[in-house]
Amino acid sequence: MLLRSPEMKQMLPAMPLAMLFLVTFVVPLVVLVFLSLFRTPQFLEMGPDQYVRFFSEGFNLRVLYDTLLLGAEVALLTLLLAYPLGLAYVAAGQTGRTVITFLILLPLLTSTVVRTFAWIVILGREGIVNSAMLALGLWDQPARLLYSWNGLVIALAQIQLPLMALPVINSLLRVDRNLTRAAEGLGASQLRIFFTVILPLTRPGALAGWLLVFAAATTAFITQTLVGGGRMILMPVYIYQQAMGVQEWPFAAALSLIFTGAVIGIVGIVGALSRRYMRGVDAA
Repeated sequence: MLLRSPEMKQMLPAMPLAMLFLVTFVVPLVVLVFLSLFRTPQFLEMGPDQYVRFFSEGFNLRVLYDTLLLGAEVALLTLLLAYPLGLAYVAAGQTGRTVITFLILLPLLTSTVVRTFAWIVILGREGIVNSAMLALGLWDQPARLLYSWNGLVIALAQIQLPLMALPVINSLLRVDRNLTRAAEGLGASQLRIFFTVILPLTRPGALAGWLLVFAAATTAFITQTLVGGGRMILMPVYIYQQAMGVQEWPFAAALSLIFTGAVIGIVGIVGALSRRYMRGVDAA
């Protein structure tokens, strides 16, 4: 009788997806929670020791802070790059839009490993950037771009740019052109039009892109490892070291859960603040 009810009939098409979500996400998450409660790698006793260890050591908190800061900086840089790209897309003709769309989607068709190795070549001591700067006489000696914070931010920003550009372009296309024409008729400059008309109207797309890039950049294990190098310890690398290097599986599980909770928490807080702001704007 229950399966014949209208509500259950509507839910039946979603059941395979729900089962897949249960198997691939919920079950591994429960296993991680279970593992994180063991006090020793030998899985003999249970207790909250791994969480106490994390929050009682300043090094662990610093690694978490650096990882979240990296995601925020990468998201901000991609946002600054996405708006000029999006405005160029809106102003371009059909052929120009096709070219820009192809250039945005092209990185998504290439493996992340390949793009990361390309950045290693670009940022190396004998890479394109150092060679060009030395040839132009702008630098006296090769700069340390690879295995540096700034180099990692730049590489991640290029890799994650499509996740920001597509939502921003979609929001820009939804802006009523009559609003910008009216602002121009009132004597507003292009810069003022951008900050007072375009930016507020495209805020939802920018926020969606920021959250996507933030989540992707903080968890980018391959790029963080290859471009950041062994000297730069971030949460994905730290979790891998604890799990595979020293076989501290309970602590690695606790790290994974804390890291996941921190990322989800920031995404939720930013999303909630944005929705609150948008309700305030609509009410005004």
